[in-house]
Amino acid sequence: MSALQPQPRPHSRFFWRTPITMVVLLGILFGGIWWGWNSLTNSSAEQNCVEQKLPNNRLVPKQVVINVYNGGAKAGTAAKTADELKKRGFNIGKIANEPKGDKVDVVAVRGAANDAPELKLVSGQLNQKAVPVADNRSDHTVDLVLGRGFNRLNTKGVPSIGVPADSVVCLPSIRPSQPIPSGQNPN
Repeated sequence: MSALQPQPRPHSRFFWRTPITMVVLLGILFGGIWWGWNSLTNSSAEQNCVEQKLPNNRLVPKQVVINVYNGGAKAGTAAKTADELKKRGFNIGKIANEPKGDKVDVVAVRGAANDAPELKLVSGQLNQKAVPVADNRSDHTVDLVLGRGFNRLNTKGVPSIGVPADSVVCLPSIRPSQPIPSGQNPN
């Protein structure tokens, strides 16, 4: 008799629970990433304006929100210009490079309509002729895009713009720059 006999093969057993659990968890992870990205990029939250009558039928800088963008100007020009506009009483929204990457020769002013009073007030602060661009924005903020040929603001900017008597102007809702203390109503 031989001492060596063929041994039965061990029964290979593959457990399916671990790979299935990993696939389900990865699906949940990627689904969460997709949902978060879509929520971030397709946000429907839109800042709206508040319709109001202006005292003395004049629009003043403290009622206007300006986003200052660098559209080809020297680095730091947007920040310096925004500081000067803030000293004149304007509310500054964003200071950044032009979001679409557009380059401007001198200066451009974008807003709700070409004849909007807030656009005229911002254009009155400039030394050079601005190209007005109407983009029908609903929040009535103004974008000031500074180009390569922009040098500086007018030393004596327009202090206010007249609007027709008893007309209603839509102004952006101005949010406080400081956080609201806990337990206090922001309104």
